Amino acid sequence: MNFKKVQEEETEVNLTPLIDVVFLLLIFFMVTTTFEKDSKIKIQLATAQSSRAEVQKNVIELLIDGKGRYYIDKKEVINSKPETLFRAMSLTLDKVKETPSLVISADASASYQSVVTAMDIAGRLRLTNFSLATTQTERK
Repeated sequence: MNFKKVQEEETEVNLTPLIDVVFLLLIFFMVTTTFEKDSKIKIQLATAQSSRAEVQKNVIELLIDGKGRYYIDKKEVINSKPETLFRAMSLTLDKVKETPSLVISADASASYQSVVTAMDIAGRLRLTNFSLATTQTERK
């Protein structure tokens, strides 16, 4: 028997498609990954760099202290319930001839909910002209 020696081809693995797939997976994971930021941001409420002092006529001042108690024109409202604040503001509005503007002055440690409640009640009473009072910080 005559055996011919068959020339074997050298087999090699083509890595180009594998590298393409790995890069696609890397891009996919980079795009879909969410990073959690656990930073502790220290902020001080109720301060501003500049303030405009405007003298307004017919102003109702609503004060909110650190415990969430409401004061209308420096008179304390009986309790902090929204219904009570609504009635107290309605009585104050009845004493005024024209539609007043409302200035909400909240303590820096007052809860956000207290301020939002005051703004909501102002909206229900159709007081569209209201502002939030701030204190001016010193510039460095």
